[in-house]
Amino acid sequence: MKKYFAEAIGTFSLVLFGCGAAVVSGKTIPDTVLAGAPAGIGVLGIALAFGLAVVVMCYAIGPISGCHINPAITISMLVAGKISVKDTVGYVIAQLAGATLGAAVLYAFQKGGPNFTMDEWALGSNGWGPGYLGSYSTTSAFLTESVLTFLFLFVIFGTTSKLGSSPMTGLAIGLTLVLIHLVAIPITGTSVNPARSFGPALFAGGKALQQLWLFLIAPVVGGIAAALLWHGVFEPKNK
Repeated sequence: MKKYFAEAIGTFSLVLFGCGAAVVSGKTIPDTVLAGAPAGIGVLGIALAFGLAVVVMCYAIGPISGCHINPAITISMLVAGKISVKDTVGYVIAQLAGATLGAAVLYAFQKGGPNFTMDEWALGSNGWGPGYLGSYSTTSAFLTESVLTFLFLFVIFGTTSKLGSSPMTGLAIGLTLVLIHLVAIPITGTSVNPARSFGPALFAGGKALQQLWLFLIAPVVGGIAAALLWHGVFEPKNK
């Protein structure tokens, strides 16, 4: 059970820190609210928030659960034969629960703000199409999420393999997530993680919930492709 609790805490932290940075600090605070308020942290700041959240959780819970904090990673590890079916189910349930709790706490934070309203894609929800950030198409959104998750998992498989550098694993994975966010934020808000999308969408409802299917499917597709490629081509063979 320690592994499952660790996964829940890790995913809770990812949603709270990453989506929290996007929602609380991502936009300029109006002068009517706080005189002389600084500009928002922007795309780079949000990308760093998600990436650093993964880095710190890798070192905090990595020795306990491996720090998946992402159903796409867990399912990929199952396909690659690195985790059991039982643990896969336990991990995914824990991740979804942690993400939901993270979104609930972020919602509680936001409710205390002045003139609070729940927008169409509130709490850092992922989405696409007219009205969402760059207004990209469904095809662009699906390709973005699947291809970038593929690359994310390829890095994870590589850095956690016998060929990888263990002390630097958490940093490499976190920096990869930063790079992913720098590309994908204008397109989908960046998911590459079904749990990260699941929690905020439950509270935002509306289009965020209607479009959740893409963020449940595309990252898993990309992750499975990476698992098959790594296991079939790059996995170090025992002599």
